[in-house]
Amino acid sequence: MSKITTSQTVGPFSHEAWQWAADACTPANLKTSGPTVLVSGIIYDGDGNPINDAQIEAWTPDAAAREAAHMIPGFRRVPSGADGEFSMRIAAPEDAAPGEPLAYITVFARGLVKHQFTAIFLEDAAGLSNSAILGQVPEARRATLLARKTGDGQYHWDIWMQGEKETAFFDYV
Repeated sequence: MSKITTSQTVGPFSHEAWQWAADACTPANLKTSGPTVLVSGIIYDGDGNPINDAQIEAWTPDAAAREAAHMIPGFRRVPSGADGEFSMRIAAPEDAAPGEPLAYITVFARGLVKHQFTAIFLEDAAGLSNSAILGQVPEARRATLLARKTGDGQYHWDIWMQGEKETAFFDYV
C-alpha cells in the first residue's frame, strides 16, 4: 500500500491547467492604481538549461490595496516560455517598509516534488542593508535575490534551481 505524500510534481500539464491564472495576470488585465515594475528573466536548471514548463508565482501583499479591482489583488502567476523566459508586471508596494522584498516568489516545475520559495528585491530599493530577510542569507548569495535595473521601471532577474549560481531558497516553518 502506498502512502500519501505531502506534495506531487506539477507536470506535465501545469501550463494548461493553470492558464486561467496566467491570463488574469497579463499586463492587459492588470488593474492597479499605482506604478508598476516589469521583472523579466530566465529560469534555469542545475546544468544551465532553460526550464520551459515552470510556473512562477509572485505575491505582493503590500500592493494588494492598489489592486483592489484586480481578479486576485497582489498575486501573479506566469508560466515560463519555450526558452525558460518569464516576465511579470508587479505593482509597486504601497507603504512597504525599507528592506522588504518587491515580491515573495514560489516556483513550481516538472521534477520538483516540493515547490520552492524565494523573494525578489530591486537592487536600487531603499534599506537593503537593513533587510531582515536578506540578513538571513549568506552575503555571497544575496545577489541571487537582487533584480538588476535595465531601464525605467524594468528589471532583470534569473532563477537558478541548482548549481553554482543557485538562487537562495527559503524553508518556511
